[in-house]
Amino acid sequence: MRRVLVSVSLAIILLSSVGARADKVTSDYDHTVDFSKYRTFMWIEGSQVDEPFMKDRIMRSVTDHLTSRGLRQVHDGADLAIGVHLATEEKHTWETYYSGSGWGWGSSWSTTEEKIYQVGTLTVDLFDTKTNKLVWQGVSTDTLSSRPEHRSKDYLKSVAKMFRAFPGWVPAESN
Repeated sequence: MRRVLVSVSLAIILLSSVGARADKVTSDYDHTVDFSKYRTFMWIEGSQVDEPFMKDRIMRSVTDHLTSRGLRQVHDGADLAIGVHLATEEKHTWETYYSGSGWGWGSSWSTTEEKIYQVGTLTVDLFDTKTNKLVWQGVSTDTLSSRPEHRSKDYLKSVAKMFRAFPGWVPAESN
């Protein structure tokens, strides 16, 4: 019985530590930059998202967040250039299950299974086009669902979380 309790306790600790790593979203920006000078943005060609439908959804979400802050999308000559990158990595974890009853040798058995899952890291970068300097970055790391509709929802939630801490500004008025 004690073995079972120890095993269950270890499993709970392992699962809570795995859960703590999932859905991590951060963003940061250059605090010396005056964001009020930015009025327009454009997308950098060659953003690296291998899933074409996800790429369009992510780009649309980022565009919506920027336009809701008063920025306008243009195709050239923008103040900000945006790049998106999605990297995936296969992770492995081992789960051991114990079963049986009684005390002593041979009275219980265990089985260990390898679990394989995908982790994705989505990065959104905003560059000042005049200085070519990174001025804002959002990064999200999460376990990826095998279902495209769930991945899509997860990416959109991650982009929304990134932009919660986007520097608030009122864009300079057009001349």
